[in-house]
Amino acid sequence: MSRPDRLQILSDLMLLAVAMVWGSSYGIARSALAYYPVLGLLALRFGITFVLLSPALRPLRYASFRALSGVVGAGLLLFSIFLCETFGLLLTRAANAAFLIGLCVVLTPLVEWSLLKRRPSRIEWTAVAVSLLGAWLLTGAGALMLSRGDVLILAAAVLRAITVCVTKQLMRDAALPPLTVTAVQSGVVAFGSVAAALVFAREQWQHVPSFAGHLTFWGCVFYLVLACTLFAFFAQNHGIKHSSPTRVALLMGSEPVFGALFACFWLGEKISPMAWVGGGLIVAASLLATVRGPKSVRQSEPAPVRFGVTRPR
Repeated sequence: MSRPDRLQILSDLMLLAVAMVWGSSYGIARSALAYYPVLGLLALRFGITFVLLSPALRPLRYASFRALSGVVGAGLLLFSIFLCETFGLLLTRAANAAFLIGLCVVLTPLVEWSLLKRRPSRIEWTAVAVSLLGAWLLTGAGALMLSRGDVLILAAAVLRAITVCVTKQLMRDAALPPLTVTAVQSGVVAFGSVAAALVFAREQWQHVPSFAGHLTFWGCVFYLVLACTLFAFFAQNHGIKHSSPTRVALLMGSEPVFGALFACFWLGEKISPMAWVGGGLIVAASLLATVRGPKSVRQSEPAPVRFGVTRPR
């Protein structure tokens, strides 16, 4: 097996691990929100991440202004995603959030086709159709009435699809290490959360809970930092660098199922048999994504399309 093929397999396995970790994040974040408000939690989670990753910022010294603006733009997209997701979690069930965010799989090929001019393959479209059917069953075959929280989660799914495609272009054109991109994104989310709290919602800026009396809260925070942010975003950026955006989205399409399982065991939420069938279809679509070989991914890479970043000269 050639080195590129081994890198592709490793990338795929990392993305599936991200799906498991991010699936659990909905229940963990909902638990943390019982102790601390949304903007404060985001500032704390991504502020700690930014401090831990600050040594990875060194390559920025050699980056162009357009590359820097591209990374910051990706961070602003991420900030928007987490605002929608975290506020949405307050207004809907963790299982609903995990299921609805899976529609990102359906949206990513359309965004990729529009922005990166790469037409999805037949296998990818088949996997998208299976995922869409699974999402339909997960929401009660269309019977689910969307709440304000559900709408926010759907908005996060749209933003995720856009972010995957923009990050793909960024990782290719800016030639920055994945950890550097993750560090900048974390800093943007942290400072954006602080600014939003101070300017628009001062009630969100509260004293941080103490370690002694809030071990559950801090356990949730460190899990969100270490597993759901440090590992997950590094693995996602690494995977995007070695795959197409649609493949990345499909490989991570099992996230709703892991989220539902975690919501059942962690929060005690009940899920119907039809929803489990839908979850199984989403897992099947994720496995179907691996049928597309590494060579076809590399050969189908589109010509560079500028998103505010340039290759270093």
